[in-house]
Amino acid sequence: MSGDDTTPAGHPEGGGPMCLVTGASGYIGGRLVPELLDAGHRVRCLVRTPRKLRDHPWYDRVEVVQGDVTDPGSVARAMQGVDVAYYLVHALGTGRGFEDTDREAARVFGEQARRAGVGRLVYLGGLTPGAVPERELSPHLRSRAEVGRILLGSGVPTAVLRAAMIIGSGSASFEMLRYLTERLPVMVTPRWVHTRIQPIAVRDVLRLLTGCARLPREVNRTFDIGGPDVLTYLDMMRRYAVVAGLHPRLILPVPVLTPGLSSHWVGLVTPVPARIARPLTESLRHEVVCRENDIERYVPSPPGHPIGFDRAVALALQRVGEAQVTTRWSSASVPGAPSDPLPTDPDWAGGSLYTDVRERDARVAPEALWDVIEGIGGENGWYSFPLAWSVRGLLDRLAGGVGLRRGRRDARRLRVGDSLDFWRVEEIERGRLLRLRAEMRLPGLAWLEMRVDDDGAGGVRYRQRALFHPRGLLGHLYWWSVSPFHAVVFGGMARNIVRAAERAAPAPRGRGTTASAGPAPAEDLSVRTGSRRPPGRS
Repeated sequence: MSGDDTTPAGHPEGGGPMCLVTGASGYIGGRLVPELLDAGHRVRCLVRTPRKLRDHPWYDRVEVVQGDVTDPGSVARAMQGVDVAYYLVHALGTGRGFEDTDREAARVFGEQARRAGVGRLVYLGGLTPGAVPERELSPHLRSRAEVGRILLGSGVPTAVLRAAMIIGSGSASFEMLRYLTERLPVMVTPRWVHTRIQPIAVRDVLRLLTGCARLPREVNRTFDIGGPDVLTYLDMMRRYAVVAGLHPRLILPVPVLTPGLSSHWVGLVTPVPARIARPLTESLRHEVVCRENDIERYVPSPPGHPIGFDRAVALALQRVGEAQVTTRWSSASVPGAPSDPLPTDPDWAGGSLYTDVRERDARVAPEALWDVIEGIGGENGWYSFPLAWSVRGLLDRLAGGVGLRRGRRDARRLRVGDSLDFWRVEEIERGRLLRLRAEMRLPGLAWLEMRVDDDGAGGVRYRQRALFHPRGLLGHLYWWSVSPFHAVVFGGMARNIVRAAERAAPAPRGRGTTASAGPAPAEDLSVRTGSRRPPGRS
């Protein structure tokens, strides 16, 4: 998707270089932006969906340009006046043609940077084994290497930082290691657990990326970056267990697990779905150890850096325990996720739209009801028929989807763009509306809205709406096959959310008698079929 809107979210701070950051809604980009700001740089973000940045604490300090790295026009607009451009995107998991997409995006980015007179490009790629021909590398690593070459040959001075495994709260590599070690005291593992790897703490990655903004102009090369420890995956699992205070793990490597089988195994045990786990496990087949540390000449390490593996794990676990995970691997949208107009958008094109609407009076303050709504999912569950949600999540995992294991980034607060089990937060109006968009495997598009409204008599009313826009006959059959269960799933959800809010907080005084007297009425049910116009806002 491409766009042509420039959104001045704020006035870029400082008088330092103007830095363009792509992938600002992703794991690394979302953490790099505040680091650049703190270093005195001005920051502009190029994103496909600007509202995903809206709830970040630094949003008002940056400029936001809507666009896509494959669209020359939007990239050209974003490059105007830029001194340093960070390329932190890739098309991993978008399908068989992801290498072509990566190649074209890198070409566009480099070409537009040269035309705009950008002084430096910085790219975070993958560390590749030196003794392995590129044709034998995984498609993931091969594409990362090619993107680096394209940017280095763009005519703009470029620094390509090549990292192996990044250890930090919320990174895909850390989550994979964490869940494999914590959930399986006895493991049957593939051969790649004996591969030597040089992991690096995410804090060091961000420090080096930030430092690259001030590299001398003549520097145009790759840099291997890593931490002080070279370990096998087996070593890392055992050392993780020690740092986390777990009992020693029994690990039994076997030679029969192919990368494909390994990725499905990882997908079932950890929150990382098979489509993400596969390139990670494929990358572990070969030794990935730094062959030089030349970056140290240009960005010297301060005391205590680079951070060792054990401390990196301890810091990540501390962040997880304190619910201070600022970004996660799932921060970026699922490749292939729907990007069609919303059914609530004024310009929605129409077509069949099924809805399931539930409403209940709540004898509670609006803030108490909102707290339950914003805390939904993850460890708190979905307030109805847990077995049905678990089965649906398992079926989604088996179909290659994300399932329920992604959980939440923060146990209490949500922001636009957050992943929430197999949903993603599409819109949030604090205290009033939460809209989720489904990222599960479905023959259509699905949304779930939860709203806190005034009941017209001084009380509070909970409104819940599920929407489904089917694709083809299969989509219609899907809706009608699951609709008999909606009374249990969605009806129970509405009822239990209100009950949870009422249990958590007493009913406020001074309410209208309609809302404060008697039991809550049965929920309303409205199923619309074949609608050519979007339903009105509840």
